[in-house]
Amino acid sequence: MSTAPGPATPRPSVIQLAIKEKAALYAAYIPLFAEGGMFIPTTREYRLGDDVYVLLTLPEDPQRYPVAGKVAWVTPARASGNRTQGVGIRFPQDDKSRQLKLKIEEILGASLASDRPTQTI
Repeated sequence: MSTAPGPATPRPSVIQLAIKEKAALYAAYIPLFAEGGMFIPTTREYRLGDDVYVLLTLPEDPQRYPVAGKVAWVTPARASGNRTQGVGIRFPQDDKSRQLKLKIEEILGASLASDRPTQTI
């Protein structure tokens, strides 16, 4: 009885996301996730739980932050309310992500308490 290998796990896709302005960061950041997260506009098809490797650049910061996240929600094409197609990526529970979350929240400062609409939930 031979056991054929199962389907290979696809390698996570790599997305480069350069956020140039605070307003764009506010619209994309997901404070709802305990470890933080980011909305990424994309037309590529993803499923919940897919691994995504994000190279994130923040406003006025030359450093690129690598994040091995997971797709936590999907906004499909032609979603209601004219929402942008894309995916919500949840950051992993690790020190690098905690520091990134703090950095993002430091950049956003008082605007985190705003009730302006975002691309997220």
